[in-house]
Amino acid sequence: QVQLVESGGGSVQAGGSLRLSCAASAYTYSPYCMGWFRQAPGKEREWVANINKYDSTTYTGSVKGRFIISQDNAKNTLYLQMNSLKPEDTAMYYCAISSSTVICSYEYWGQGTQVTVSS
Repeated sequence: QVQLVESGGGSVQAGGSLRLSCAASAYTYSPYCMGWFRQAPGKEREWVANINKYDSTTYTGSVKGRFIISQDNAKNTLYLQMNSLKPEDTAMYYCAISSSTVICSYEYWGQGTQVTVSS
């Protein structure tokens, strides 16, 4: 069972930056992808970004050009650098990891870290 722990959330003014981290317990396989999701109050959880084992990244349109996803395989850690933050980025942010080595699916989830952006 892989365990994920997010950190780095907080409160920031619009235009500011935050860097989220997601530390994964040691796993013995090479997951196909890792990703970030977010859920704002009263809304469904939405996908934000993912990165695969080949370091290929994809982003949802609203964060493209502002957020950067990266991974440090030696540390089993996933990051999300968030720049030019907007009030609409306010949400609980979750990291997730695939249990598969060949497809991008998300079976393991962290508990989340809160990001609040004030105008």
